[in-house]
Amino acid sequence: MANDSLRLLFAGTPPFAALHLKALIESEHQLTGVYTQPDRPAGRGRKLQASPVKQLADQAGLPVFQPASLRNEDAQQQLAALQADVMIVVAYGLILPQPVLDTPRLGCLNVHGSLLPRWRGAAPIQRAIEAGDAATGITIMQMDAGLDTGAMLATATCPITAQTNASELHDALAALGPPLLLKVLGSLAERQHERQAQDDALATYAHKIGKPEAEIDWRCSATVLDRRIRAFNPFPICFSVLDGQRIRVWHASEQPHAATDKPPGTIVQTDDKGIVVSCGERALRVEVLQLEGGRALPAKDLLSAHRAKFAPGKRFDLPATSHN
Repeated sequence: MANDSLRLLFAGTPPFAALHLKALIESEHQLTGVYTQPDRPAGRGRKLQASPVKQLADQAGLPVFQPASLRNEDAQQQLAALQADVMIVVAYGLILPQPVLDTPRLGCLNVHGSLLPRWRGAAPIQRAIEAGDAATGITIMQMDAGLDTGAMLATATCPITAQTNASELHDALAALGPPLLLKVLGSLAERQHERQAQDDALATYAHKIGKPEAEIDWRCSATVLDRRIRAFNPFPICFSVLDGQRIRVWHASEQPHAATDKPPGTIVQTDDKGIVVSCGERALRVEVLQLEGGRALPAKDLLSAHRAKFAPGKRFDLPATSHN
């Protein structure tokens, strides 16, 4: 038996979350309030900018709350006064303490971008690509006090191909999440009764992406670097230094038959298809790259003006710390 219209609170911040909020706005459910991160400085002028979730909530005329923390009693009382049946959390960015988890009548649900218990944590989309996973997905869970440890109410699966980057996977998961969330809300009592506990022994942790990780370590295999370049596109974008200049690498492909005995980081071939660079194992063809102060360009276009810079025999720097 389907639930009647539910009183919902929503908590989220980035575009991924905003797509879920849009689906809820258009649903039969009633949104009593929206929580999102405080406005942050952004852009060259460092002006305060509202999150995508706040922008959408404002357009819909919904009450918006932006506490720096939900740990203090005033913030918790404010949340309780909204009398929600359920709180939906999607990439919010703040920890929900136990009093908040206990406040909505039917608890708090989280929409997470992986097939739990694999890739709990901050960067599940990127880490799934980086690890070479063949698939990932969306999990909707009943939140508890742990980090992405709650019992699972529903999942949806999404393939990861050898060409998928983080931007493309983000968009695919963002399309899967909203309809799955509405389906869960439509049969919430039954799903909560049949919820499935996660197997903690199978859990992996998706650490937040650190910018130093984006420096290409050519001592890694071409397979590892191909995955990492795709995982870090569109952020933070992998880079390497050549002749003192940082070169950002937007797209590359492993060259399985380009065996070479040149030291890692050495350019072994340059043509209109790209710049082939020796790795710890095999070689990588850099196909879309960006010079400092320029824009990302296909290798053919960039080499028309900078071919000498990428001449065979030249060598990219290796990072001081190995990223193997």
